[in-house]
Amino acid sequence: MNNNKHDFLGTAFRAAILAGELIQNNIGRISENDIDVKQASDFVTHIDRGSEQIIINTIRAQFPGHHFLTEESLKQEGAGEYRWIIDPLDGTTNYIHGYPVFSVSIALELNRDIILGLIYDPLRGDIFTAEKGGGAFLNGKPVRVSNRTDMANSLISTGFPFRKRNLIDEYLKLFKNIFCRVSDIRRAGSAALDLAYIASGRCEGFFEIALSPWDIAAGSLIIKEAGGIATDFGGGSDYLSTGNIIAAIPAIHGEMLKEVKGVFAGIIDK
Repeated sequence: MNNNKHDFLGTAFRAAILAGELIQNNIGRISENDIDVKQASDFVTHIDRGSEQIIINTIRAQFPGHHFLTEESLKQEGAGEYRWIIDPLDGTTNYIHGYPVFSVSIALELNRDIILGLIYDPLRGDIFTAEKGGGAFLNGKPVRVSNRTDMANSLISTGFPFRKRNLIDEYLKLFKNIFCRVSDIRRAGSAALDLAYIASGRCEGFFEIALSPWDIAAGSLIIKEAGGIATDFGGGSDYLSTGNIIAAIPAIHGEMLKEVKGVFAGIIDK
């Protein structure tokens, strides 16, 4: 087994491309019989499962001793050094409806530290990548977060808390508070792409509640390697376990964190 980091990225790249082919080839072919409900407003299709199996098989062929944490099948905690965190189709609801915003997200942990992230947008052919300490890239070219300097000129993205509907009032209060301070807010439906867009300068900030590790693992590293900041709602680094994340350019992260704490302090502290 070769554990050279370039093999990690090359393997993730091949896995994402193969999964993306399956995803693209089945756009518009999802029927009601192909959809299962995991919980309210949280769906899975045979394409999610097929994409996941392609990614796992591709990685296992190169690194058979590695462990996996995936959305649809494997929740291996394992004692192994290396663990892949995979979202085979981030934006399943969009995909079901033919709304053209979805992605493949692949991250690699080494002893619980994210060392690689890849997010693939199969419709646009965009591949966002990062290796720890090596910078962030879009289609092989270096990218950095935007150089905007204030909230007023910033574009923010978010997602509605469908897993925590009991917090909708607090969330809408936060949405209003931030909306009144920024250029605009977007809600596209793929957290992985939202994070990738911050890294590549397409927007300046992102906040969301109750995400899963596979939604944000790859994107959080790509943002950091592009010069951005990612924290939990308390300003710490537990966003993978809490699912509550604020990611932004350095110029506005502190202001976003203040707004979040102003609403969620005592309700969600991390």
